[in-house]
Amino acid sequence: MRHITHSNRNPRTTHIARLAGIATLVVAAAFAGTGAALAQGAGASAVDQKVDGVMVVSGNSCSWTNANTSSVPPNALTVDRASINTPGGNLACGGGIVASLNNNPAFTFDDAAGTARTDLIDITGRLSFISCRYKATDIVWDRDATSRKYINRAFTAAKTSGSFLCPGSVTTPVGDASMLFH
Repeated sequence: MRHITHSNRNPRTTHIARLAGIATLVVAAAFAGTGAALAQGAGASAVDQKVDGVMVVSGNSCSWTNANTSSVPPNALTVDRASINTPGGNLACGGGIVASLNNNPAFTFDDAAGTARTDLIDITGRLSFISCRYKATDIVWDRDATSRKYINRAFTAAKTSGSFLCPGSVTTPVGDASMLFH
């Protein structure tokens, strides 16, 4: 005989809460980085023009390694989405989430202030049949000491398309995303 346990949670509320967490994960997945790196000079070789990432939200994580960049900090650069998204990249998420970056984000650096700035992040996330697309603009990052790891300041991304179940915007708190250039 099977024993069946009944939950007192409202399935719709639980599903919408999970969607909000997924939306935040999707937006943040485009930004994240871990580890430590030495500052690179303008003379670094092409193989050093990379960025790694990881982000954890609501118990799920997205990560990638060795995405291509057009230069090294403190030079202005772009991150190549084709080297993040599969099949060319290795962006992978837990929890059944599939994410993809829709643009090549541009970064500018101010070493005197210890900051970086991103013009636009445009990302789509899917869970089962639900798809949500978000854009965040003018994101500011703070450099971690003398490394080339940059940690986000709080930012909000607006929904640009997707299911009515997707939240209208998602906010990423300070420190929930980072970029590590190497």
